[in-house]
This record gives sequence, structure tokens and C-alpha cells, in this order.
Amino acid sequence: MIFKETENKEFPTIILLHGGGLSWWSLKPIIELLKNNFHVVTPIIDGHGEAAKETFVSIENSALKLIEYIDDQYNGKVFAIGGLSIGAQIVTEVLSLRNNITENAIIESALVYPMKGAASMTIPTYKLFYGLIKKRWFSKLQSKTLCVPDKMFEQYYDDSLKITKESLINITLSNGNYHLKNSISDTKSRVLVIVGEKELRIMKKSGIRLHEAIADSELYIAPNMRHGGISLLYPEQYVTLIANFFNKKK
Repeated sequence: MIFKETENKEFPTIILLHGGGLSWWSLKPIIELLKNNFHVVTPIIDGHGEAAKETFVSIENSALKLIEYIDDQYNGKVFAIGGLSIGAQIVTEVLSLRNNITENAIIESALVYPMKGAASMTIPTYKLFYGLIKKRWFSKLQSKTLCVPDKMFEQYYDDSLKITKESLINITLSNGNYHLKNSISDTKSRVLVIVGEKELRIMKKSGIRLHEAIADSELYIAPNMRHGGISLLYPEQYVTLIANFFNKKK
């Protein structure tokens, strides 16, 4: 993992993890809105962007790396940790492993039910998909699916060219096979679960399951939003949402 950060380390620290296929640049609008009040850290998950040379192993491995970073740099606890998609799965795993590592957590569009067939995809299928992501036309389609803003497409496409086949396979398998640990219920963090109203049924089902598993968590179903839509396309709305959550008394 590579860790990008803003200045003003005396501010409360917020760690935000990007979604699969993206990188820290997808969080730049949110960083700009938060940096005057928070010290914002944006890890680049292994296998992505500038960290493409470091093979992505698993969600669990990424969670352990993030915990080690928080222990080393922040004495084991930060103000908030948030993530989107596979970044949200990493946050979920971190909360499952360490119940008091953060005061607040934002889990946006985390899949916590294993996808049927994820483990049975064949190597030829992966080879085909890996070849397609290198095609500009296919990346354009993928970027729309991922709610990547048009102004960020070139960065998205450049990063798509960097990902290795091994990382792509591991990302796909880890994402599709991730399951929620029972220990998530032990977390002492205040948790906001976000899911888009127009997401797949399994994603909304995952959001509800997280909400039910974590006592006193809040579930926000973002109206008319697809996967990642609120944080990627409407950063002002996202920041208002999490700021209001932070300001609520426990």
C-alpha cells in the first residue's frame, strides 16, 4: 500500500479507501472538501495505480496492512475510516479484526455475501477480461459502470493499463468471495452504512445485513444512486452526509 496524505496532521485523521479499479485520485474532490478540517489519508490499495507493482493478495491482507499503518502512525486509533466497494470491504474487515481502531466508520457499497460462481470462473475467462480492460472502448464502458466522472476517465484508463493479471484475478476472487465475520458485531465504532437505491439486490441486501449486524449503526440508502454514485459523482452530498453523521451525539 502507498499512503497519500494532506498536511495539517494536528487535525483529526480520516482514512478513505478507493474502490476497485480506481485509486486515490477518485477521492480528490472529497479531499478538497475535507482538508481544511481533517488530516486526510488516502491509501492506494495494492495492485492499483501507483501501487500496481505490488500484487493485490486479498481483502484480509489489505486490512492487516492498514491496521499495521494505523498502529505505526497513529498509535492504533484514528477519527474515521471510510471506503467504497472493495475499499469498504477492507474497512469492514478492519472493524472485524480490531473493535476500537476508529471512532467512526463509513462503509459504502460493501459486498458481504459471496457471489455464486465467483470461484468457478475459468482462466480463459480471466484472460479475456484482462485483454478487454486494456481496450479504450471497454474501459469507457467500465468507467460508466463504476460511476467514474468523465473528467477522471484518462486517469482511470491509464491505471487500467497498469494492473497485472494476477492482481486482477485476486481482486475479483477476493471481492466476490468475501463474507462478513461475526466479530463485526463487537466493534465499538460508530458506523454509517451507505448503499445506492439503484444498486444490485445483493448489494442492498449486504447493506441491510451490515446494519443489522452492527448495533446502533445507521443505514443510508442513497436515492437514485448506483454503485459508488454518491461519493464519486456527488462529493459535496457525500461530505455533508458524513459530516452530519460525525456531528451526531453517540
